[in-house]
Amino acid sequence: MTPADNTVSKIVVTGGAGFIGSHTAVSLVAAGFEPIIVDNFSNSEKNILNGLEQILGRRLTCYEADCNDADAMETIFASERPIGIIHFAASKAVGESVQKPLLYYRNNLNSLMVMLELMPKYQVHNLVFSSSCTVYGQPERLPVTEATPRLPASSPYGNTKAMCEDIIRDCVAAVMPVKAISLRYFNPIGAHPSALIGELPRGVPANLVPYLLQVAAGQRESLTIHGNDYNTPDGTAIRDYIHVMDLADAHVSALQLLSQKNTDSFYDIFNIGTGRGASVLELINTFEEINGIKLPYTLGPRRPGDIEQIYADVSKATEGLRWTAKRSLANALQDAWRWQQTLS
Repeated sequence: MTPADNTVSKIVVTGGAGFIGSHTAVSLVAAGFEPIIVDNFSNSEKNILNGLEQILGRRLTCYEADCNDADAMETIFASERPIGIIHFAASKAVGESVQKPLLYYRNNLNSLMVMLELMPKYQVHNLVFSSSCTVYGQPERLPVTEATPRLPASSPYGNTKAMCEDIIRDCVAAVMPVKAISLRYFNPIGAHPSALIGELPRGVPANLVPYLLQVAAGQRESLTIHGNDYNTPDGTAIRDYIHVMDLADAHVSALQLLSQKNTDSFYDIFNIGTGRGASVLELINTFEEINGIKLPYTLGPRRPGDIEQIYADVSKATEGLRWTAKRSLANALQDAWRWQQTLS
């Protein structure tokens, strides 16, 4: 979707100061769009806006607002007149969702419904939704395709992603004037190569790479590998790790596809990964080799709810979005470490 002459195509990016949202803002600008960031900063930091300004050479428009606040969002829609929305904003900690299910259902479902209610009113036709491979659970067959059955979610967080997909599907089936794509992310890692923006986990990181980075920086004593007796080549769990900038580019490709659809209503789903799984040990070894750092780690028991292995079949995204991941695991770990060093 290329902006028309002398006009700027504005895209509301909810959660745009977060890890994936901020990197997507960079890709949007590179493609000729104008991201309008909306973030309540409940799980992000305002200094990320400074990093974006240094990368882009100018300050992006940012509204400090909660996506559940329908009045605030309506004011933004009326003022900015966007042509599309990328909806990242959501509570996202799996463990917290088990402890606080109502918070997750209220926040994640209602924020999407606010968007869907405002879109027809302000003639905003395009929606890209941030979904997750958690909807697949532990699949019976690998790699997973978009036709792989969704399994019952192991957490309220995962359930909200499946339910949001269903809400969008049902709205499109009701012939609402909405064209939408859900992107099922696999495991985003890395940072912008400038090291000016990256992931900022709060508290003890729940994901492998942010924890690993803090161990490498000396902030934590050692890394625990949870389970080394899985039915995998080296016994450790396997995931599909994708560079966050590749993931960001996928959102631009999704917007471009939506703009080409000459229809009022449309919905589709795409896996966004590399198509290749890497084990925990492989990731650790790659980090050590690319960055010249030895990581202390111990072997521990499996964690309840962890799946053994999952990775994507990305042929649908390659064909339908004309998108493919370009950056390697080594690239991602090198960029992530460069970012971590700015925080230490």
